[in-house]
Amino acid sequence: MTATRPAVIALTALAPVSWGSTYAVTTEFLPPDRPLFTGLMRALPAGLLLLALARVLPRGAWWGKAAVLGALNIGAFFPLLFLAAYRMPGGMAAVVGSAGPLLVVGLSALLLGQRPTARSVLTGVVAASGVSLVVLEAAGGLDPLGVLAAVASTAAMSTGTVLAGRWGRPAGVGPLALTAWQLTAGGLLLAPLALLVEGAPPALDGPAVGGYLYLALANTALAYWLWFRGIGRLSATQVTFLGPLSPLTAAVIGWAALGEALGPVQLAGMGLAFGATLAGQWAPRRTRVPERPFERTRGGARRDARTGRPLVPD
Repeated sequence: MTATRPAVIALTALAPVSWGSTYAVTTEFLPPDRPLFTGLMRALPAGLLLLALARVLPRGAWWGKAAVLGALNIGAFFPLLFLAAYRMPGGMAAVVGSAGPLLVVGLSALLLGQRPTARSVLTGVVAASGVSLVVLEAAGGLDPLGVLAAVASTAAMSTGTVLAGRWGRPAGVGPLALTAWQLTAGGLLLAPLALLVEGAPPALDGPAVGGYLYLALANTALAYWLWFRGIGRLSATQVTFLGPLSPLTAAVIGWAALGEALGPVQLAGMGLAFGATLAGQWAPRRTRVPERPFERTRGGARRDARTGRPLVPD
């Protein structure tokens, strides 16, 4: 086993580390019960900013692909994530989200033809178990709608991650443009829904404005650029195994800034989840396919030593 591009992995990991602050910012600074508006404010400004920087629009089939990826990774994921955060303790939502690596392993088998290995499945189980130990102690009761939203958000993001890895990027298009397309498409999808379902935007005070600016710029524009950049250079499984860094970061923020306790069980869970994250970054060495044995005839032609048939170049 050999590590794959440590610098790319480290930069990609900054995305889930940033996302670990989403729950604290949402509960401490943003207006309550506005998942669609919050998702819109996080996605559309960031998408338009990156689109202005990239100055590249989709072409041909990529209009549809960008719309699908934007709907999954942004338009569905953001409001479902915030709905889960509003209706459940962040710990319970994190436990559901930690199943993402296992979903990606399964979807990669279906959509990419990548056969799941015992190592990847075991690593996913260990990651989910570690996150559970970190957050379940203070997770509180179950809210059916919140659980459903958390499951749906994890499924949407996992599907989008695998499809992004399958489709790659158009020739000559960088990750900045691809990120801009998805954020803009997702934001445009959310705009009419937020208006129809939640009505007019709420009044915003200073902390709320600061919270939305942070979510749009650092937590979304920069973080998603790093995330999709990583998807283009790493396998979908490697990228998704960085996901547990998000609830681990949330737990550390809760301990450092919100006065939440971290006991021995939670610390052990953090160690398990972090170890699984590291294990998920090790890619198997490609097995070299042996050449067919051959022998030469008197005329110099090659033939298969087992069958005696002439060898045709592959």
